[in-house]
Amino acid sequence: MKVLFATSECVPFVKTGGLADVVGALPAELCREGCEARVILPKYSAIAQKYKDQMRYIDNIYIKMGWRSQYCGVFDLKIGDVTYYFVDNEFYFGNDPIYGDISVDVERFAFFDKAVLALLQIIDFWPDVIHCNDWQTGMIPVLLRAHYPYDDRYNKIKTVMTIHNLKFQGVYDKKTIADVCELEDSYFTPDKLEFYKDASFLKGGLVYADYITTVSKTYSREIMSDYFGENLNGLLSAKADRVTGIINGINYEEWNPGTDGFIENNYNLRNFVSQKKLNKLALQKQFGLEENEGKFLIGMVTRLTGQKGLDLVECVMDNIFENGDVQMIILGTGEAQYENMLRHFEWKYKGSLASLIMFDNAASHKIYAGCDAFLMPSLFEPCGLSQMISMRYGTLPIVRETGGLRDSVEPYNEYENTGTGFSFANYNAHEMLGIINYAKKTWYDNKKSWQAMVKRAMKSDFSWANSAKEYIDVYNRI
Repeated sequence: MKVLFATSECVPFVKTGGLADVVGALPAELCREGCEARVILPKYSAIAQKYKDQMRYIDNIYIKMGWRSQYCGVFDLKIGDVTYYFVDNEFYFGNDPIYGDISVDVERFAFFDKAVLALLQIIDFWPDVIHCNDWQTGMIPVLLRAHYPYDDRYNKIKTVMTIHNLKFQGVYDKKTIADVCELEDSYFTPDKLEFYKDASFLKGGLVYADYITTVSKTYSREIMSDYFGENLNGLLSAKADRVTGIINGINYEEWNPGTDGFIENNYNLRNFVSQKKLNKLALQKQFGLEENEGKFLIGMVTRLTGQKGLDLVECVMDNIFENGDVQMIILGTGEAQYENMLRHFEWKYKGSLASLIMFDNAASHKIYAGCDAFLMPSLFEPCGLSQMISMRYGTLPIVRETGGLRDSVEPYNEYENTGTGFSFANYNAHEMLGIINYAKKTWYDNKKSWQAMVKRAMKSDFSWANSAKEYIDVYNRI
Protein backbone atom coordinates (compact mmCIF):
# COMPACT_ATOMS: atom_id res chain seq x y z
CA MET A 1 0.00 0.00 0.00
CA LYS A 2 1.46 3.34 -1.09
CA VAL A 3 0.15 6.38 0.81
CA LEU A 4 1.05 10.03 0.23
CA PHE A 5 0.23 12.44 3.06
CA ALA A 6 -0.50 15.96 1.85
CA THR A 7 -0.21 18.47 4.68
CA SER A 8 0.41 22.13 5.42
CA GLU A 9 2.68 21.35 8.40
CA CYS A 10 4.67 18.48 9.83
CA VAL A 11 7.03 17.87 12.75
CA PRO A 12 10.02 18.32 12.83
CA PHE A 13 9.96 20.88 10.00
CA VAL A 14 7.15 23.29 10.89
CA LYS A 15 4.43 23.27 13.53
CA THR A 16 1.57 25.49 14.69
CA GLY A 17 -0.72 22.81 16.16
CA GLY A 18 -1.62 19.15 16.57
CA LEU A 19 -1.80 18.49 12.81
CA ALA A 20 2.00 18.70 12.64
CA ASP A 21 2.36 16.10 15.41
CA VAL A 22 -0.03 13.72 13.67
CA VAL A 23 1.70 13.89 10.28
CA GLY A 24 5.07 13.73 11.99
CA ALA A 25 4.22 10.41 13.66
CA LEU A 26 1.56 8.51 11.69
CA PRO A 27 3.47 7.92 8.39
CA ALA A 28 6.42 6.43 10.29
CA GLU A 29 4.07 4.08 12.13
CA LEU A 30 2.38 3.11 8.85
CA CYS A 31 5.80 2.21 7.46
CA ARG A 32 6.39 -0.03 10.47
CA GLU A 33 3.05 -1.69 9.71
CA GLY A 34 4.14 -2.49 6.13
CA CYS A 35 2.88 0.52 4.13
CA GLU A 36 5.05 2.78 2.01
CA ALA A 37 4.04 6.15 3.43
CA ARG A 38 5.49 9.45 2.23
CA VAL A 39 4.73 13.10 3.03
CA ILE A 40 4.50 16.23 0.86
CA LEU A 41 4.39 19.76 2.30
CA PRO A 42 5.42 23.31 1.35
CA LYS A 43 9.08 24.31 1.58
CA TYR A 44 8.55 27.19 3.98
CA SER A 45 11.27 29.71 4.74
CA ALA A 46 10.57 28.94 8.43
CA ILE A 47 12.00 25.41 8.10
CA ALA A 48 15.29 25.17 10.00
CA GLN A 49 18.40 25.53 7.88
CA LYS A 50 19.79 22.17 9.09
CA TYR A 51 16.92 20.43 7.27
CA LYS A 52 17.22 22.61 4.18
CA ASP A 53 20.89 21.67 3.95
CA GLN A 54 19.93 17.98 3.80
CA MET A 55 17.29 18.38 1.07
CA ARG A 56 17.98 17.07 -2.42
CA TYR A 57 16.74 19.02 -5.43
CA ILE A 58 14.77 16.79 -7.84
CA ASP A 59 13.31 18.96 -10.63
CA ASN A 60 10.92 21.82 -11.35
CA ILE A 61 7.79 22.48 -13.39
CA TYR A 62 5.42 25.42 -13.85
CA ILE A 63 1.90 25.56 -12.42
CA LYS A 64 -0.82 27.66 -14.07
CA MET A 65 -2.39 30.06 -11.55
CA GLY A 66 -5.06 32.14 -13.26
CA TRP A 67 -3.27 34.17 -15.94
CA ARG A 68 0.21 33.38 -14.54
CA SER A 69 2.55 30.41 -14.64
CA GLN A 70 4.34 29.93 -11.33
CA TYR A 71 7.63 28.15 -10.74
CA CYS A 72 7.28 24.94 -8.73
CA GLY A 73 10.37 23.11 -7.54
CA VAL A 74 10.46 19.87 -5.59
CA PHE A 75 13.03 18.63 -3.07
CA ASP A 76 13.16 15.47 -1.02
CA LEU A 77 14.64 14.34 2.29
CA LYS A 78 14.49 10.94 3.95
CA ILE A 79 14.33 10.57 7.74
CA GLY A 80 14.10 7.02 8.99
CA ASP A 81 11.64 5.11 6.82
CA VAL A 82 9.77 8.18 5.58
CA THR A 83 10.54 10.24 2.48
CA TYR A 84 9.44 13.88 2.66
CA TYR A 85 8.82 16.01 -0.43
CA PHE A 86 8.94 19.80 -0.29
CA VAL A 87 7.12 22.06 -2.77
CA ASP A 88 9.28 25.08 -3.47
CA ASN A 89 8.02 28.54 -4.42
CA GLU A 90 9.35 31.66 -2.72
CA PHE A 91 6.36 33.79 -3.69
CA TYR A 92 3.90 31.55 -1.82
CA PHE A 93 6.01 29.99 0.93
CA GLY A 94 8.81 32.48 1.52
CA ASN A 95 7.05 34.38 4.28
CA ASP A 96 6.67 33.79 8.00
CA PRO A 97 4.24 32.94 9.65
CA ILE A 98 3.06 30.04 7.52
CA TYR A 99 -0.60 31.07 7.79
CA GLY A 100 -1.81 34.58 7.14
CA ASP A 101 -4.82 36.35 5.71
CA ILE A 102 -7.34 33.99 4.10
CA SER A 103 -7.14 35.94 0.81
CA VAL A 104 -3.45 34.98 0.59
CA ASP A 105 -3.82 31.48 1.99
CA VAL A 106 -6.51 30.49 -0.52
CA GLU A 107 -4.19 31.12 -3.46
CA ARG A 108 -1.07 29.66 -1.85
CA PHE A 109 -2.80 26.40 -0.91
CA ALA A 110 -4.58 26.19 -4.27
CA PHE A 111 -1.06 26.30 -5.73
CA PHE A 112 0.10 23.63 -3.28
CA ASP A 113 -2.85 21.32 -4.05
CA LYS A 114 -2.24 21.64 -7.78
CA ALA A 115 1.45 20.98 -7.22
CA VAL A 116 0.83 17.81 -5.21
CA LEU A 117 -0.96 16.21 -8.17
CA ALA A 118 1.29 17.60 -10.92
CA LEU A 119 4.50 16.57 -9.15
CA LEU A 120 3.53 12.90 -9.01
CA GLN A 121 4.92 12.64 -12.52
CA ILE A 122 8.23 14.17 -11.39
CA ILE A 123 8.83 12.26 -8.16
CA ASP A 124 7.75 8.97 -9.79
CA PHE A 125 5.68 7.90 -6.78
CA TRP A 126 2.16 6.83 -7.66
CA PRO A 127 0.22 6.43 -4.43
CA ASP A 128 -2.75 4.14 -3.98
CA VAL A 129 -4.12 6.73 -1.53
CA ILE A 130 -3.56 10.46 -1.09
CA HIS A 131 -4.33 11.28 2.53
CA CYS A 132 -5.44 14.94 2.79
CA ASN A 133 -5.42 16.89 6.04
CA ASP A 134 -7.69 19.86 6.85
CA TRP A 135 -8.87 22.59 4.48
CA GLN A 136 -5.43 23.48 3.15
CA THR A 137 -5.44 20.22 1.15
CA GLY A 138 -9.20 20.08 0.55
CA MET A 139 -8.96 20.87 -3.17
CA ILE A 140 -6.87 17.79 -3.97
CA PRO A 141 -9.85 15.39 -4.27
CA VAL A 142 -11.67 18.03 -6.36
CA LEU A 143 -8.74 18.69 -8.71
CA LEU A 144 -8.08 14.97 -9.07
CA ARG A 145 -11.56 14.62 -10.54
CA ALA A 146 -11.64 17.91 -12.47
CA HIS A 147 -8.17 18.01 -14.05
CA TYR A 148 -7.32 14.34 -14.67
CA PRO A 149 -10.55 12.64 -15.78
CA TYR A 150 -8.97 10.61 -18.59
CA ASP A 151 -5.63 9.61 -17.04
CA ASP A 152 -5.74 6.03 -15.74
CA ARG A 153 -2.84 6.58 -13.36
CA TYR A 154 -4.73 9.35 -11.58
CA ASN A 155 -8.10 7.61 -11.79
CA LYS A 156 -6.77 4.72 -9.72
CA ILE A 157 -5.80 7.04 -6.82
CA LYS A 158 -8.22 7.12 -3.87
CA THR A 159 -8.44 9.98 -1.39
CA VAL A 160 -8.98 10.21 2.36
CA MET A 161 -9.90 13.54 3.94
CA THR A 162 -9.07 13.94 7.64
CA ILE A 163 -10.79 16.69 9.64
CA HIS A 164 -8.51 17.84 12.45
CA ASN A 165 -10.71 20.84 13.28
CA LEU A 166 -13.96 21.50 11.41
CA LYS A 167 -14.02 25.15 12.48
CA PHE A 168 -11.42 26.11 9.86
CA GLN A 169 -12.78 25.58 6.35
CA GLY A 170 -10.94 27.74 3.82
CA VAL A 171 -13.98 29.78 2.77
CA TYR A 172 -13.57 32.51 0.13
CA ASP A 173 -15.46 33.94 -2.83
CA LYS A 174 -16.36 31.58 -5.66
CA LYS A 175 -14.86 33.70 -8.43
CA THR A 176 -11.37 33.71 -6.90
CA ILE A 177 -11.40 30.00 -6.11
CA ALA A 178 -12.73 29.15 -9.57
CA ASP A 179 -9.96 31.24 -11.14
CA VAL A 180 -6.96 29.93 -9.16
CA CYS A 181 -8.21 26.33 -9.23
CA GLU A 182 -9.35 26.43 -12.88
CA LEU A 183 -12.78 24.99 -12.12
CA GLU A 184 -15.95 25.27 -14.20
CA ASP A 185 -19.16 26.78 -12.82
CA SER A 186 -20.66 23.30 -12.45
CA TYR A 187 -18.44 22.71 -9.42
CA PHE A 188 -19.97 25.64 -7.54
CA THR A 189 -23.40 24.31 -6.67
CA PRO A 190 -24.89 23.67 -3.20
CA ASP A 191 -24.15 19.93 -3.44
CA LYS A 192 -20.47 20.60 -4.28
CA LEU A 193 -18.23 23.54 -3.34
CA GLU A 194 -20.75 26.34 -2.82
CA PHE A 195 -20.99 27.42 0.82
CA TYR A 196 -23.48 30.21 1.62
CA LYS A 197 -22.79 32.03 -1.69
CA ASP A 198 -19.03 31.57 -1.27
CA ALA A 199 -16.97 28.41 -1.73
CA SER A 200 -15.17 26.16 0.74
CA PHE A 201 -11.97 24.19 0.28
CA LEU A 202 -12.91 21.81 3.08
CA LYS A 203 -16.40 21.20 1.75
CA GLY A 204 -14.90 20.34 -1.64
CA GLY A 205 -12.65 17.79 0.01
CA LEU A 206 -15.53 16.27 1.96
CA VAL A 207 -17.74 16.01 -1.14
CA TYR A 208 -15.13 14.44 -3.43
CA ALA A 209 -13.01 12.33 -1.03
CA ASP A 210 -13.55 8.59 -1.06
CA TYR A 211 -13.51 8.48 2.73
CA ILE A 212 -13.61 10.96 5.62
CA THR A 213 -11.94 10.52 8.99
CA THR A 214 -11.84 12.63 12.12
CA VAL A 215 -9.44 12.38 15.02
CA SER A 216 -11.76 10.73 17.55
CA LYS A 217 -14.90 8.61 17.45
CA THR A 218 -16.96 11.02 19.56
CA TYR A 219 -15.98 14.00 17.38
CA SER A 220 -17.04 12.08 14.25
CA ARG A 221 -20.55 11.89 15.74
CA GLU A 222 -20.56 15.39 17.22
CA ILE A 223 -19.88 17.08 13.87
CA MET A 224 -23.10 15.60 12.48
CA SER A 225 -25.07 17.76 14.94
CA ASP A 226 -26.13 21.40 14.56
CA TYR A 227 -24.06 22.49 17.57
CA PHE A 228 -20.70 21.11 16.43
CA GLY A 229 -21.30 20.79 12.69
CA GLU A 230 -20.22 24.30 11.59
CA ASN A 231 -22.94 24.24 8.89
CA LEU A 232 -21.50 21.09 7.33
CA ASN A 233 -23.43 18.64 9.52
CA GLY A 234 -25.97 17.93 6.77
CA LEU A 235 -23.27 16.91 4.31
CA LEU A 236 -21.46 14.82 6.91
CA SER A 237 -24.69 13.10 7.95
CA ALA A 238 -25.42 12.25 4.32
CA LYS A 239 -21.99 10.63 4.04
CA ALA A 240 -22.15 8.97 7.47
CA ASP A 241 -21.39 5.52 6.05
CA ARG A 242 -18.02 6.88 4.88
CA VAL A 243 -17.09 8.82 8.02
CA THR A 244 -15.18 7.33 10.93
CA GLY A 245 -13.20 8.57 13.90
CA ILE A 246 -9.68 7.35 14.65
CA ILE A 247 -8.10 8.78 17.76
CA ASN A 248 -4.60 10.24 17.52
CA GLY A 249 -1.65 8.85 19.41
CA ILE A 250 1.36 10.44 21.08
CA ASN A 251 5.08 9.98 20.52
CA TYR A 252 6.17 7.59 23.27
CA GLU A 253 9.84 8.42 22.72
CA GLU A 254 9.36 12.15 23.24
CA TRP A 255 6.82 11.79 26.04
CA ASN A 256 8.41 9.29 28.39
CA PRO A 257 8.82 10.17 32.09
CA GLY A 258 11.47 7.46 32.39
CA THR A 259 13.85 9.13 29.91
CA ASP A 260 12.60 12.75 29.58
CA GLY A 261 15.62 15.05 29.62
CA PHE A 262 13.57 18.16 30.45
CA ILE A 263 12.36 17.03 33.90
CA GLU A 264 14.34 17.07 37.15
CA ASN A 265 13.76 13.44 38.13
CA ASN A 266 12.85 10.58 35.82
CA TYR A 267 10.34 8.03 37.08
CA ASN A 268 8.21 5.04 36.17
CA LEU A 269 5.37 2.94 37.56
CA ARG A 270 7.51 1.66 40.42
CA ASN A 271 8.80 4.94 41.85
CA PHE A 272 6.39 7.67 40.68
CA VAL A 273 5.15 8.48 44.20
CA SER A 274 8.50 9.75 45.46
CA GLN A 275 9.83 11.16 42.19
CA LYS A 276 6.74 13.13 41.21
CA LYS A 277 6.98 14.93 44.55
CA LEU A 278 10.52 16.03 43.72
CA ASN A 279 9.42 17.23 40.28
CA LYS A 280 6.56 19.11 41.91
CA LEU A 281 8.86 20.92 44.32
CA ALA A 282 11.25 21.82 41.49
CA LEU A 283 8.33 23.14 39.41
CA GLN A 284 7.02 25.24 42.30
CA LYS A 285 10.47 26.69 42.94
CA GLN A 286 11.22 27.51 39.28
CA PHE A 287 7.95 29.38 38.68
CA GLY A 288 7.52 31.18 41.99
CA LEU A 289 4.87 29.08 43.70
CA GLU A 290 4.96 28.28 47.39
CA GLU A 291 7.17 25.19 47.73
CA ASN A 292 4.76 22.81 49.40
CA GLU A 293 4.26 19.24 48.22
CA GLY A 294 1.10 19.09 50.35
CA LYS A 295 -0.86 21.49 48.13
CA PHE A 296 -2.97 20.22 45.22
CA LEU A 297 -1.29 21.48 42.02
CA ILE A 298 -3.28 21.77 38.78
CA GLY A 299 -1.59 22.37 35.42
CA MET A 300 -2.75 23.62 32.03
CA VAL A 301 -0.76 23.70 28.77
CA THR A 302 -3.05 25.24 26.20
CA ARG A 303 -3.79 27.82 23.56
CA LEU A 304 -5.51 30.71 25.32
CA THR A 305 -8.71 30.75 23.28
CA GLY A 306 -12.42 30.43 23.95
CA GLN A 307 -12.42 26.88 22.57
CA LYS A 308 -10.20 25.75 25.45
CA GLY A 309 -12.69 26.69 28.19
CA LEU A 310 -10.80 29.68 29.58
CA ASP A 311 -14.07 31.53 30.18
CA LEU A 312 -15.11 28.74 32.58
CA VAL A 313 -11.81 29.03 34.41
CA GLU A 314 -12.18 32.82 34.66
CA CYS A 315 -15.70 32.48 36.06
CA VAL A 316 -14.68 30.33 39.05
CA MET A 317 -11.03 31.28 39.58
CA ASP A 318 -11.83 32.96 42.91
CA ASN A 319 -13.70 29.86 44.04
CA ILE A 320 -10.75 27.62 43.13
CA PHE A 321 -8.41 29.58 45.38
CA GLU A 322 -10.80 30.53 48.18
CA ASN A 323 -9.61 27.84 50.65
CA GLY A 324 -5.89 28.29 49.97
CA ASP A 325 -5.37 24.58 49.32
CA VAL A 326 -4.90 24.71 45.52
CA GLN A 327 -2.14 25.93 43.23
CA MET A 328 -2.27 26.35 39.46
CA ILE A 329 0.30 26.78 36.71
CA ILE A 330 -0.89 27.71 33.21
CA LEU A 331 1.33 27.80 30.11
CA GLY A 332 0.26 29.18 26.74
CA THR A 333 -0.36 32.14 24.47
CA GLY A 334 -3.43 33.30 22.60
CA GLU A 335 -6.16 35.90 22.77
CA ALA A 336 -5.33 39.10 24.64
CA GLN A 337 -8.38 38.92 26.91
CA TYR A 338 -7.26 35.58 28.36
CA GLU A 339 -3.61 36.58 28.60
CA ASN A 340 -4.64 39.67 30.57
CA MET A 341 -7.04 37.63 32.70
CA LEU A 342 -4.22 35.33 33.74
CA ARG A 343 -1.89 38.25 34.50
CA HIS A 344 -4.56 39.72 36.77
CA PHE A 345 -5.16 36.51 38.70
CA GLU A 346 -1.42 35.84 39.01
CA TRP A 347 -1.11 39.25 40.68
CA LYS A 348 -4.13 38.53 42.88
CA TYR A 349 -3.00 35.05 43.94
CA LYS A 350 0.76 35.51 44.02
CA GLY A 351 2.45 32.29 45.11
CA SER A 352 -0.59 30.17 44.24
CA LEU A 353 -0.95 30.87 40.50
CA ALA A 354 1.82 31.04 37.91
CA SER A 355 0.84 32.18 34.41
CA LEU A 356 3.47 31.61 31.73
CA ILE A 357 2.37 33.65 28.70
CA MET A 358 4.74 31.98 26.27
CA PHE A 359 5.47 28.80 24.36
CA ASP A 360 8.12 26.83 26.20
CA ASN A 361 8.55 23.15 25.35
CA ALA A 362 10.77 22.44 28.35
CA ALA A 363 8.28 24.06 30.73
CA SER A 364 5.46 21.96 29.29
CA HIS A 365 7.35 18.74 30.08
CA LYS A 366 7.94 19.96 33.65
CA ILE A 367 4.24 20.79 34.10
CA TYR A 368 3.16 17.35 32.90
CA ALA A 369 5.64 15.72 35.30
CA GLY A 370 5.23 17.95 38.34
CA CYS A 371 1.49 18.59 38.65
CA ASP A 372 -1.06 16.40 40.41
CA ALA A 373 -3.89 17.08 37.95
CA PHE A 374 -4.26 18.56 34.47
CA LEU A 375 -7.27 20.69 33.49
CA MET A 376 -8.87 20.62 29.99
CA PRO A 377 -12.41 22.10 30.12
CA SER A 378 -12.75 22.50 26.33
CA LEU A 379 -15.88 23.72 24.58
CA PHE A 380 -15.00 21.23 21.85
CA GLU A 381 -11.89 19.12 21.33
CA PRO A 382 -11.56 17.05 18.14
CA CYS A 383 -8.91 14.86 19.77
CA GLY A 384 -6.56 16.55 22.19
CA LEU A 385 -3.09 15.28 23.00
CA SER A 386 -2.43 16.94 26.35
CA GLN A 387 -4.75 14.61 28.27
CA MET A 388 -2.89 11.60 26.85
CA ILE A 389 0.49 13.10 27.72
CA SER A 390 -0.64 13.98 31.24
CA MET A 391 -1.81 10.39 31.82
CA ARG A 392 1.50 9.10 30.49
CA TYR A 393 3.16 11.22 33.21
CA GLY A 394 0.74 10.17 35.95
CA THR A 395 -0.88 13.60 36.14
CA LEU A 396 -4.61 12.89 36.20
CA PRO A 397 -6.72 14.82 33.67
CA ILE A 398 -9.85 16.77 34.58
CA VAL A 399 -11.76 17.12 31.30
CA ARG A 400 -15.08 17.98 29.76
CA GLU A 401 -16.76 15.04 28.04
CA THR A 402 -16.37 16.12 24.43
CA GLY A 403 -14.54 14.74 21.38
CA GLY A 404 -11.28 12.94 22.07
CA LEU A 405 -11.39 13.91 25.75
CA ARG A 406 -14.41 11.69 26.22
CA ASP A 407 -12.85 8.86 24.22
CA SER A 408 -9.52 8.81 26.05
CA VAL A 409 -10.32 9.59 29.70
CA GLU A 410 -12.28 7.07 31.76
CA PRO A 411 -14.00 8.96 34.62
CA TYR A 412 -13.16 7.93 38.19
CA ASN A 413 -15.66 5.64 39.94
CA GLU A 414 -14.85 5.54 43.63
CA TYR A 415 -17.21 2.60 44.28
CA GLU A 416 -15.70 0.30 41.67
CA ASN A 417 -12.20 1.85 41.95
CA THR A 418 -11.93 2.39 38.18
CA GLY A 419 -11.03 5.31 35.94
CA THR A 420 -8.02 7.24 34.66
CA GLY A 421 -9.16 10.80 35.41
CA PHE A 422 -12.16 13.04 36.13
CA SER A 423 -14.79 14.44 33.77
CA PHE A 424 -17.88 16.64 33.64
CA ALA A 425 -20.56 16.66 30.96
CA ASN A 426 -21.98 20.17 30.49
CA TYR A 427 -20.16 23.32 29.49
CA ASN A 428 -20.81 24.94 32.85
CA ALA A 429 -18.31 26.68 35.13
CA HIS A 430 -19.76 25.43 38.40
CA GLU A 431 -20.05 21.87 37.12
CA MET A 432 -16.35 22.11 36.30
CA LEU A 433 -15.67 23.55 39.77
CA GLY A 434 -17.54 20.63 41.35
CA ILE A 435 -15.30 18.12 39.55
CA ILE A 436 -12.15 20.05 40.47
CA ASN A 437 -13.23 19.95 44.12
CA TYR A 438 -14.05 16.23 43.84
CA ALA A 439 -10.58 15.55 42.41
CA LYS A 440 -9.01 17.68 45.14
CA LYS A 441 -10.93 15.81 47.86
CA THR A 442 -9.85 12.46 46.41
CA TRP A 443 -6.21 13.61 46.32
CA TYR A 444 -6.29 14.84 49.93
CA ASP A 445 -8.46 12.14 51.53
CA ASN A 446 -7.95 8.98 49.49
CA LYS A 447 -4.30 8.73 48.47
CA LYS A 448 -4.54 4.96 47.91
CA SER A 449 -7.27 5.32 45.28
CA TRP A 450 -5.48 8.30 43.69
CA GLN A 451 -2.25 6.34 43.30
CA ALA A 452 -4.12 3.34 41.88
CA MET A 453 -5.68 5.69 39.33
CA VAL A 454 -2.26 7.12 38.47
CA LYS A 455 -1.02 3.59 37.74
CA ARG A 456 -3.98 2.89 35.46
CA ALA A 457 -3.44 6.19 33.65
CA MET A 458 0.28 5.53 33.13
CA LYS A 459 -0.52 2.06 31.73
CA SER A 460 -2.98 3.45 29.15
CA ASP A 461 -1.85 2.78 25.58
CA PHE A 462 -1.94 5.88 23.39
CA SER A 463 0.83 4.82 21.03
CA TRP A 464 0.33 5.24 17.27
CA ALA A 465 0.33 1.49 16.54
CA ASN A 466 -3.40 1.00 17.17
CA SER A 467 -4.37 4.09 15.17
CA ALA A 468 -2.14 3.09 12.26
CA LYS A 469 -3.91 -0.27 11.99
CA GLU A 470 -7.27 1.52 11.83
CA TYR A 471 -6.05 3.81 9.05
CA ILE A 472 -4.80 0.81 7.09
CA ASP A 473 -8.29 -0.69 7.41
CA VAL A 474 -9.72 2.51 5.88
CA TYR A 475 -7.21 2.44 3.01
CA ASN A 476 -8.05 -1.19 2.28
CA ARG A 477 -11.78 -0.45 2.42
CA ILE A 478 -11.55 2.14 -0.37
